[in-house]
Amino acid sequence: MDKYSYISNAHASYIDELYQSYQQDPESVDESWQKFFEGFNFSLERFGKNGISDNGTAAPQTPANKEIGVKKLIRNYRRRGHLESDTNPVRTRRDRQAQLGIEYYGLDESDLKATFVAGEEIGIGPATLQEIIDTLRKAYVSTIGFEYTYIRDREAVEWMKKQAEKELLVYAPSDEEKKRTLSKLNEAVVFENFLHTKYLGQKRFSLEGGETTIPALDGIINHAAELGVEEVAIGMAHRGRLNVLANIMGKTYEQIFNEFEGAADPDQSHGDGDVKYHLGYSSVITTPSGKEVNLKLNPNPSHLEAVNPVVEGFVRAKADRHYDSDYDRILPILIHGDAAVAGQGIVYEVAQMSQLEGYHTGGTIHFVINNQVGFTTDFDDARTSVYCTDVAKVIDCPVMHVNGDDPEAVLFCVKAAVEFRQKFNRDVFIDMVCYRRHGHNESDEPKFTQPSLYNVISKHPNPREVYNKKLIERGDVDAALAENMDKEFRGLLQDRLDMVKQQPLPYTYQAVEQEWRDLRRATADDFHESPPTGISTDVIDKVAEALTTLPEGFKPIRQIEKQFKQRKEIFFKKKELNWAAAELLAYGSILAEGKIVRLAGQDTQRGTFSHRHAVIHDVETNEPYNSLDHISEDQADFHIYNSLLSEYGALGFEFGYAMTNPNALVIWEAQFGDFVNGAQVMIDQFITTSETKWRRMTGLVMLLPHGYEGQGPEHSNARPERFLQLSADLNIVVANITDPANFFHALRRQLAWSFRKPLVIMSPKSLLRHPKVVSPIKEFTEGSFQEVIDDSTIKTAKSVKKVLVCTGKVYYDLLERQESDKRKDVAIVRLEQLHPFPEKQFTKVLMRYKNAKVYWVQEEPENMGAWAYLLRTYRQTEIELISRKPSASPATGYGKLHTKEQKEIINKAFA
Repeated sequence: MDKYSYISNAHASYIDELYQSYQQDPESVDESWQKFFEGFNFSLERFGKNGISDNGTAAPQTPANKEIGVKKLIRNYRRRGHLESDTNPVRTRRDRQAQLGIEYYGLDESDLKATFVAGEEIGIGPATLQEIIDTLRKAYVSTIGFEYTYIRDREAVEWMKKQAEKELLVYAPSDEEKKRTLSKLNEAVVFENFLHTKYLGQKRFSLEGGETTIPALDGIINHAAELGVEEVAIGMAHRGRLNVLANIMGKTYEQIFNEFEGAADPDQSHGDGDVKYHLGYSSVITTPSGKEVNLKLNPNPSHLEAVNPVVEGFVRAKADRHYDSDYDRILPILIHGDAAVAGQGIVYEVAQMSQLEGYHTGGTIHFVINNQVGFTTDFDDARTSVYCTDVAKVIDCPVMHVNGDDPEAVLFCVKAAVEFRQKFNRDVFIDMVCYRRHGHNESDEPKFTQPSLYNVISKHPNPREVYNKKLIERGDVDAALAENMDKEFRGLLQDRLDMVKQQPLPYTYQAVEQEWRDLRRATADDFHESPPTGISTDVIDKVAEALTTLPEGFKPIRQIEKQFKQRKEIFFKKKELNWAAAELLAYGSILAEGKIVRLAGQDTQRGTFSHRHAVIHDVETNEPYNSLDHISEDQADFHIYNSLLSEYGALGFEFGYAMTNPNALVIWEAQFGDFVNGAQVMIDQFITTSETKWRRMTGLVMLLPHGYEGQGPEHSNARPERFLQLSADLNIVVANITDPANFFHALRRQLAWSFRKPLVIMSPKSLLRHPKVVSPIKEFTEGSFQEVIDDSTIKTAKSVKKVLVCTGKVYYDLLERQESDKRKDVAIVRLEQLHPFPEKQFTKVLMRYKNAKVYWVQEEPENMGAWAYLLRTYRQTEIELISRKPSASPATGYGKLHTKEQKEIINKAFA
């Protein structure tokens, strides 16, 4: 095959057209062509059209097609050089078909000494092909592999290009930086040696093989502080967590020692605690330049990557409350494992959040401890993509792959990552390729599954030893530094083994943290009666005015005009509020008190069932208008966002937000309650257990549309039984509310309590427009949440033979039959709060009906709903069940069958 056959594809006429365009306006062509034509003009000026200079010297023979070939070579190094980069400390890299050989570009060895103008494109001016290749290999085929050319932001691409082709080539850490790096490596290795010596065989999920993580995190924090960051929030799983706690967060060996010994004395009245490598920590550290940085390591479960959205929500809340929404002052860092970042879908969900208005946190630094094995699974079986970080390409984020045995290269990457994040406020990934010295945990045998790899690892020196040797080989200065640091290392190790006392870092609580400290733990007595949550008529009028007023010149669609008229009528004439009005009034009243309200979920601005209309749009401009942001000048902000189509990540974000600010009402709404099981990990591992495991309160509210209305098995049931099964130790509040005023009081109670509890509400669907689901204004100006609502129609309790106890929407089905049949011998009692079970209030109501038989009526099948919970919780009275029969599926998909089943429940209740 003719090796110059590709020239026929060069399209000389096209190049000529480009050149003509360039002559008219250089900016009209791509920057790479600008450089090429600048060189072409330079050649014309210097050597003339015939290639002969004024002094008769012939120009080097570098035809246009050769120049194009060199430019393609440069472009491919930028695109694919990372595939050949020396990033793996213990394995030879596979041939990923990088195609960096000159033969791919119509070049051969005879061209190596030829001069090419294309050298200007990489900043070295006209240069020989050999010089160009050498420069490219230093930039793109070193211990760092850059991926960035897929980014659509041209400025970001140029910035990353500069890092690889200029900054990296002149990068020379100072002696102080080398000393700091080796010092942090010493600390990392000392810590692992200490634990391995003291606690042989105990699980600690060591960082051995990836110790460069410690100088990397240290570098991120220090450099971020120089660029204005005041707080860093870290989320990570268990590998290396103890090392991070000791050597980044400043937790003393004594504190960690006590946890290994089980000597830590958590207040058992506050919960069960968790294992040492799940716990969170807060500290304030001082950087080498004297800047103070507040550090937060979020607690996490063993569910890898589950902490990610929690960290992002935490950062967003801190930015909103503490940093005036200036994201450059607070930095999230997520530390991943290679198997988890590639395999866990939550990573993708959080990535998609990164640039959304409701979830943006100014960019996250993702640091991957890539030890090339997931438990026992090789990366071949762990992902299809070449890299574990390929999710970065979806959101236009650069990736730097780096060899974990080259701490200086890692330090370069983390500095570049911090600068990129601060400049572009986008995510950035660092993929530090390293290894895992032991098995998944220290008692595991990795040679069962990776014998050849672990034969290599067993003989491989740790990163500290590698760097120490590198410094010695460089010369006198570095050798002396290495010798001194080695003495320091051995002294430090001996001190730790001798248990020399360390001074804990001093810590000053931030204002928002002090607000948490001012709260207290709940007791059972707190649930015997709810606190007053009524508001003044003046507040009602102010909120109503905001909800019924449109800005001048704003043109909504006709349906919204009609709805605003209806709002005005119910607030100012009828003085009876429906569900939507009661809800918006609750939010408005809290905003008027100067407290943030954040509501997020799928379709929340309008409401899934087109009832809320908190944000409306101009029919001509599509401009949004948020009514509740216009109550008064001193009100707090109403943050209401339509979320991405996510449950797991979106709920996790709101949990993180609520966990941060105790005086914000934070609400996540499911599109339908049935979809909440997509976030079950977040519910099980965080929301229902964080107070007992990590002693962290949260007042998060979950609105889960629930009710049997013939919409089938996917749109009927929010699975209340699951929340009730998880209910214990006063951990959460579970409610199924029937009355708008009671819903109003439930929302306000969240911030009225002197403690915080998650609130899970089985919210209504058809009741949003039910004519009987209204509450008079006076019920909003006085009173409090009613855990149990007695039957107000029963005047003579002695005549009642049957008490129907229920919760939620089925009440109105029962009420309709009670009224139509004019039954005075049947009382209907509403259990508005299911957990904590209102035993005192419920018993008081039942005592009215001493002669009656008590039934529990539910729409859900017998094996679902609150029945099993009720049997377990309340044993003072014999109660019988009326419900659908047990079923594997929550509801039938056939409308006629649904109607038949519903009638059977009501008929049986009134039989």
